[in-house]
Amino acid sequence: MSAAPRGRNRRAARAADRPTGARTDATSARRRRPRAASGPMLRCAAMMRSPFTADDRARLADRGIDEPEALRQLAQLREPPPRTVLVRPCTAGDGIVRWDDAERARLAAVHEAAAARGELAAFVPASGAATRMFRDLLAGLATGSGLERDRVTGLADAGDAAMRTLLEFADGLPRFAFHDALADAVAARGGSLVALAPDGPWRPVLEALLGEPGLGYAQRPKGLILFHRDADGARTAFAEHLAEAAALYRDATGRVRLHATASPEHLDGFRAELERARSGGATYDVTFSVQDPATDTLAIGADGEPARDGHGALVLRPAGHGALLANLERAPAPVVMLRNIDNIAAAPWRAPVLERTRAVVGAAVALRGAATELACRLDAGDADAADDARAFLATHGFAGGDAADAAALRAAVDRPLRVCGMVPNTGEPGGGPFWVRGTDGRVTRQVVETAQVDAADAAQRAILAASTHFNPVFMACALDDAHGRRHALARFVDADAVIVTRRSAGGRDVVALERPGLWNGGMAGWNTVFVEVPLAVFNPVKTVNDLLRREHQPADGT
Repeated sequence: MSAAPRGRNRRAARAADRPTGARTDATSARRRRPRAASGPMLRCAAMMRSPFTADDRARLADRGIDEPEALRQLAQLREPPPRTVLVRPCTAGDGIVRWDDAERARLAAVHEAAAARGELAAFVPASGAATRMFRDLLAGLATGSGLERDRVTGLADAGDAAMRTLLEFADGLPRFAFHDALADAVAARGGSLVALAPDGPWRPVLEALLGEPGLGYAQRPKGLILFHRDADGARTAFAEHLAEAAALYRDATGRVRLHATASPEHLDGFRAELERARSGGATYDVTFSVQDPATDTLAIGADGEPARDGHGALVLRPAGHGALLANLERAPAPVVMLRNIDNIAAAPWRAPVLERTRAVVGAAVALRGAATELACRLDAGDADAADDARAFLATHGFAGGDAADAAALRAAVDRPLRVCGMVPNTGEPGGGPFWVRGTDGRVTRQVVETAQVDAADAAQRAILAASTHFNPVFMACALDDAHGRRHALARFVDADAVIVTRRSAGGRDVVALERPGLWNGGMAGWNTVFVEVPLAVFNPVKTVNDLLRREHQPADGT
């Protein structure tokens, strides 16, 4: 999940914070800076000759990026840290837990009690744009043709994947939740969807769907695209997350807590969706935050110098989903369920998701309770607490159980924790669960992205290929310490788990830097449990035609 473009200066972040029915925590992000460098990286950055001009420093300051942080980024771009070292995949019985029906029922009861106490919330990164979702349709528009069925079919038969996508899209038009809205948009342009849908030309249809005037879906966030419909009408992905949250996190007073990230230019759209959901009777406590511009990162050109645009200004880029760690820290409850905005099933197919969510969240609540009790006992000097803490750490495979003193044991016990659902591997792209050897020699469970691994190393490739599960981003996160205070999550980041990639910026090839990912390097120091969950919890919408899958359709298939 890459972060979407969003407000590029302080004024944009401040504007997002103006209350308009839902609280938006944007400016507080300005007070939290990415963790300062330490050790060799700090010394390297300190010794580096500064390549920045006065204008560069002003541009950096406008983002909230200080010069030592910019120099640290340059050092990582020029000499990337070593790749992640995989030891072996996590598998069922070796790093991945399997729960039986009785255990899931027990954990669901823990979830229910915590929900009633108001301790639970949903956290939904929703700032991502839908451009990739419509990539093939945009490619069709770029051909310049009218896109009549005969021509599209011929190109598809010749192997054009984008044209195959367009054919499937056109044939499935009546089944999309946005069909009626699209028909209105085509009519506003002087056309008729009924007339155009069978054989085209489909260019006017795509222009109404993707462009302005029209639905403008190519530039909207996924959260504001109509995903599902039933007899009561069509609903966006964000509205579906609100409905699911009401089923999972309602407290004893009826309040439902959810935090979503959004780009400033789309906040009004999300707030409008929230107001529509409130009209249904639920009491929602929803907060929004924007990605802090201070998390943006530099890029370098082929000469190793900071990349610049056509006007000579520094190129600063969104730094990937790891930039949302500070947003997660401001979640409105001590335990939150983290799911991607596009992973939401239609209501008739949601039962397995609800059932497994309750178990995963219940496990995080139970582990947090046990860790809190142990930390308090260690603080009180309980004679048996050290042995019990070591047993707790060993039982769950957490690091630090070999610590000799109570202070180190307490630090190992009292840290953020997560329970991550892992689904059987079906060849989906993305990260997976592995045993990883850290620079300190410890072997811990981590979510690892393919880009973190040295692809030139045959042994590492073999370990990747042997993976049995992948990460659907289905994780419950316990964020508070034993005293009920929010952990400073930046303390638990593996700063070396950056991803250095080649990208295009303004038509130029650059080397770009992504921060340690939200659920991989960004959570490297968390206490982590992996549990197997069924594929039914993973219903992503990566391309528009994924909305034609059963899990995104009404129960009757119409």
